[in-house]
Amino acid sequence: PFKKAEFELMYGEGISKVGEIIDLATEYDIIDKKGSWYSYGDTKLGQGKEAVKNILADNPELAAELEEKVKTKIKEA
Repeated sequence: PFKKAEFELMYGEGISKVGEIIDLATEYDIIDKKGSWYSYGDTKLGQGKEAVKNILADNPELAAELEEKVKTKIKEA
């Protein structure tokens, strides 16, 4: 009890799964964030979290790849 949680709620969607993938991938150094720019490996994903969310929503294969890498990192921790 009395634990703190922070997550994005999107109108009509609920908790943003893509937003959580971005946050966790950034936290575990899977996605690199410099200023407002996000990149994955040598690929620039976009400027700003909303742009990256749109890219991952349009590219479910990339979102699934990032999700698997996040799950692997969490299991290792």
